[in-house]
Amino acid sequence: MAPIYLRAVAAALACAIAGPACAHAMLVTPAAEAGSFYKAAIAITHGCAGSATREVIVEIPAGVQNAKPMPKPGWRIELTSAPLAQPRESHGRKISEAVTRIRFYGGKLPNAYYDEFSIAVTLPDQAEPVYWPVTQICERGRNEWREVPAPGQSAADLKSPAPRLDLTPPGPMAHHRH
Repeated sequence: MAPIYLRAVAAALACAIAGPACAHAMLVTPAAEAGSFYKAAIAITHGCAGSATREVIVEIPAGVQNAKPMPKPGWRIELTSAPLAQPRESHGRKISEAVTRIRFYGGKLPNAYYDEFSIAVTLPDQAEPVYWPVTQICERGRNEWREVPAPGQSAADLKSPAPRLDLTPPGPMAHHRH
């Protein structure tokens, strides 16, 4: 996993140097094993045209379960939940609704800095890409990181791509969901 993490850090640094044409919301770790526990750390690498970030809203992708945000000093968190189409069991409990949206707000991230907003989740079992729509609201303006490439299209062709997580097939020692 170290090489993927190092590539993500290198990409964030390159974007910070290159400026707004390159920068976007991104997952610090852009690949994980399907069906596994995952820490979705979403990096916000700049503000909105120089304006400080005041709010980050993350939509939880379909199939992602057990979303739980990490508290962030200086920021408040609001969870939005919705009923599940199909209730499920988890540790002997019936689960009938799930977190669909997490809003980090009330803090201030100046344009000159980057930060990460973390959410612990259980990933879907299918080894397919998962897109994480993110809305970044600043003191002046906003960025909607929610575009998903069409089949055969590159995310590089999009103006505001949603962060992408590539899921790999579960290994032979795959563990059960949390």
